[in-house]
Amino acid sequence: MNPVHSLQGLVEHIGPRLKLRWLTAPPAQSCPLLREHGKQTSQSLVGSLNCIHPNRLQVLGEAEMLHLADLSRPAYEETIERLFSARPAAVIFGSDITPDPVFFEYAERTGTPLLGSSARDTEIVDRLQYFLTHALAERTTVHGVLLEVLGLGVLLTGDAGVGKSELALEMIARGHRLIADDAPELARIAPEVLEGSCPALLRDFLEVRGLGVLNVRAMFGEGAVRQHETLNLIVHMRSFDSEGLASIDRLRGSLSTRTILGVAVPEITLPVAPGRNLAVLLETAVRNQILRIRGYDAGVDLEDRQARAIAGSR
Repeated sequence: MNPVHSLQGLVEHIGPRLKLRWLTAPPAQSCPLLREHGKQTSQSLVGSLNCIHPNRLQVLGEAEMLHLADLSRPAYEETIERLFSARPAAVIFGSDITPDPVFFEYAERTGTPLLGSSARDTEIVDRLQYFLTHALAERTTVHGVLLEVLGLGVLLTGDAGVGKSELALEMIARGHRLIADDAPELARIAPEVLEGSCPALLRDFLEVRGLGVLNVRAMFGEGAVRQHETLNLIVHMRSFDSEGLASIDRLRGSLSTRTILGVAVPEITLPVAPGRNLAVLLETAVRNQILRIRGYDAGVDLEDRQARAIAGSR
């Protein structure tokens, strides 16, 4: 199967759903959807007819064809020439439109593939945008365990042997869900959104020292695993001595941020020490993050109460 970042791969992956068909012969060479060594430029990937800021995949529907039909012949041919001179990866005609011969002439001259579909142009654009956003998103792999806890995506990080897998196992036993162990893959699917998933090879597996590799789905059931989740919180597990514990801010805790793929993700440091119930602490950290997302911060609330108490005593 062709890679998704090529036109041929796109047709193979989503073509049956959109009923895409080749109007010209499929190119012998792979047609990349991204330029500049796989990096997307300011040029958008897919959209309706646009000669000012051309898309890599130009979609023409009934409205575009009516607009072209209203143009004078010189303006019509000039618009078609500008369309193909932008070197789109393909031109897609929706609603079973039969292109005029001039489209085939320019397609042959510029080596631009033409595709047709029975779907409406709006559906083609929506589905392609959603598919390409995920398929071509910038990605990175991190070390840790990715869980879904109380509806939030939580990444456990820390040094080897600190207890990430053991804590993850306890969270799964408490009803939370595993997404990925050891090598979660993060994709930037929106300017401020990271989505975490698991490589297919490692899906459902969790390695726990002393127990080996466990199949969480087989052991705990379908509800114990999830394929992907938005990353909302990073919990960094770290061993502290008594002096290190004493240095942590008693009011604010250890809240900070970590930047991954240009996205700032809230991060807390979870002290690992004998006698600490890490599962309860992790659940509490997640509940506290949910409150922050809703606009409430207990530390700020306490400071405000103190300020009001001081002002009232004067």
